[in-house]
Amino acid sequence: MPTYRQVQDYVRRRYGYTVKTCWIAHVKELDGLSPRVAPNRLNPAARTNPCPPDKVEAIRAALRNSSS
Repeated sequence: MPTYRQVQDYVRRRYGYTVKTCWIAHVKELDGLSPRVAPNRLNPAARTNPCPPDKVEAIRAALRNSSS
């Protein structure tokens, strides 16, 4: 599994924009993985910054193709 930094680098090189770490965690959660809950998260049951729908596929591609 690639690190969040590797996912961000892959998306930046391939698609030309930077993704937030909370977006990566949201996509991992959507795909059935269980990312850790950040210690500074205000409400563990709700996401304040979910991943925009148009960015989901780029992050999924990065999770599949980034070197681990």
